[in-house]
Amino acid sequence: MGIRRRIGAWENPVHGFATRRSPVIKASVRTNAGLRPNVLGVVKLSVIVPFYNVQQYAPDTLRSLGANARDDFEFILVDDCSRDGTPEVLRRAERELPGAVLVRHEKNGGLATARNTGIDRARGEYLTFLDGDDWLAPGYYERLVAAIEGLGCDFLRTDHVQCTGRARAVHRVPHGRRDVVLDPRAAILPADRSTSVDYAYAWAGIYHRRLAERGLLHFTDGLRTAEDRPWIWRLHREAESFAVTGLLGVFYRRGVASSLTQIGDVRQLDFLRAFDQVIAETAADRDAAELLPKAVRTYCAIISHHLGSIERFEPPVARKLKSLSGAALRRMPQDVLTEALDSMDLERATKLRRLRRRPAPAGTAA
Repeated sequence: MGIRRRIGAWENPVHGFATRRSPVIKASVRTNAGLRPNVLGVVKLSVIVPFYNVQQYAPDTLRSLGANARDDFEFILVDDCSRDGTPEVLRRAERELPGAVLVRHEKNGGLATARNTGIDRARGEYLTFLDGDDWLAPGYYERLVAAIEGLGCDFLRTDHVQCTGRARAVHRVPHGRRDVVLDPRAAILPADRSTSVDYAYAWAGIYHRRLAERGLLHFTDGLRTAEDRPWIWRLHREAESFAVTGLLGVFYRRGVASSLTQIGDVRQLDFLRAFDQVIAETAADRDAAELLPKAVRTYCAIISHHLGSIERFEPPVARKLKSLSGAALRRMPQDVLTEALDSMDLERATKLRRLRRRPAPAGTAA
């Protein structure tokens, strides 16, 4: 028999930014296995899978979950108020997929909010994520759980396979030491190279429940893109241990037409809010002087990336991108920004310096 409940808002008291799920979004919860006792160890792994208008891909995702099922695994399927055939696909999975827990939002809240709903519902000793249009190798989660249990760390990061049409490419965590427990904070730098905080995919890893209990796993509510950037920075600043492994098993579907990375509307501009949060929280850190150059340089690189493909944005959004990016540059610590620009290639640095000098239109807001 299904159950129905209202999931309350969660707020992280440590951070000024609201890493919480919206209290206005109601969710109905149903499970095909009945309620299990909420006892640590009864559920070994909770897999949180948000879905939104992915009826074309959801069957592949769900079949791959079935090939990873185990008696002590639960699959929390969060339908973020889909308007296509996704809900029917998920209702069938609720009946047929062992360990399925179906949650439906009555209002679309975005990926960050959907993941938070899943975290609030999760009962596993470990948590992980999967997107509703990606898929897994058979038996991958069993190997992933064995890997983190063998290492005994707070979180474990993994490589993944990126799939663009028929092409396949392995993408690796940008950290050289594998299968050894490390200090997450020490993996943030150097500022001028790609590091673990630049590999922000939440689904490329597994996380111990104690991180959720400390408020480190929830995402900033309402962020519609780049939601994993403040999240990964917070993990690396505040978790106590992590490791990297070469285990492959997640297949990331790139270039999906409905993905926000492919849509040039105003939701893309949420990257500015996400990186403002990274800057603000890093500036308050005990090692701000060492870490801020990395945060500022990364923010600049992302702004430059979006400006470099500005033609994909609707004209009003493109104008807003320029004005808001200029305002963001002026908000950054200016001495750190100057050093970051001096270290970048001439073409990118020139564009960003010009943007920093550009006057902001009155009344411009993110």
